[in-house]
Amino acid sequence: MEGVVIRHRTVEANGISMHVAEAGPEVDAKGAVLFLHGFPELWYSWRHQMDHLGDRGYRCIAPDLRGYGGTTAPPDVASYTAFHIVGDLVALLDTLGLAKVFVVGHDWGALIAWYLCLFRPERVTALVNTSVAFMRHIMIRNGPDFVNPIEYFNRAYGPNYYKCRFQEPGVAEKQFAPAHAKRLMRQMLCHCFSHGVFCDEEMDDNKYPTSPLPPWLTEDDIDYFVTSFEKTGFTGAINYYRNFDKNCELAAPWADAKVQVPTKYIVGDGDITYNFEGIQDYIHGGGFKEDVPLLDEVVVIPGAGHFIQQERAQEVSDHIYDFIIKF
Repeated sequence: MEGVVIRHRTVEANGISMHVAEAGPEVDAKGAVLFLHGFPELWYSWRHQMDHLGDRGYRCIAPDLRGYGGTTAPPDVASYTAFHIVGDLVALLDTLGLAKVFVVGHDWGALIAWYLCLFRPERVTALVNTSVAFMRHIMIRNGPDFVNPIEYFNRAYGPNYYKCRFQEPGVAEKQFAPAHAKRLMRQMLCHCFSHGVFCDEEMDDNKYPTSPLPPWLTEDDIDYFVTSFEKTGFTGAINYYRNFDKNCELAAPWADAKVQVPTKYIVGDGDITYNFEGIQDYIHGGGFKEDVPLLDEVVVIPGAGHFIQQERAQEVSDHIYDFIIKF
């Protein structure tokens, strides 16, 4: 870790134990920032941003989400809906005595952040979401022509697409065995979800070389993730994907709701999420702004891939800071 001291603690919230990393002042802070990581990551993905914002007087709070790292991983697949995860976060804020926070999300953390802003907007001062735009058609059951997300992905990309492949318990776990954590984490962080690469069934070292590592990633960084996933396995993380359809069903009361939170959105032009069919027209053509009326800015970073807060750490940290100082 770089400058500020990272503090670790376990917080009891919503019936589970949450490992939480914190940085910056606990009292007299300019504000609190809640960081939500994605798949297959940990609080550690936000290390650079916590250093940057903590040093500038913000209280930074980065939990391992349910199923990850030092946080409880319930055995039941049904315990990983968006309602459970948002419930964890609201309970965490209550336990920490925080009425409102800035929220920064990435990947699955971005999806959860969108849900948090839909369900409990009064708890969020402003949102900076990275990678995943608000996508009503895979988040909320809406209208007579609605297609469940997994069926949609199956039609669009076929049954071997990773989100489809992850559905059957045990199948994904063979690929994502804890014993494979070192190879998997290198391949995922170096290649997956960027520049046209999804998460193939066979991530072969010859096809996807991981030596040398990219300049934004060190062996120590890899080892931090690996040590955790060797202990926990990946099932908790994969269970988020197994609740795509259930999330849509549960979120149906918000079928026509808009995200009424000031928002900045950041994405790399090499991120697969920025290259989904129709997504750029949606983001830049008015659809995104219609769903998120307080959308302040869309930032597209040329050449950047999926794990943008690590790959372009300084740039992303600056973008977050430049937005939240307005409030």
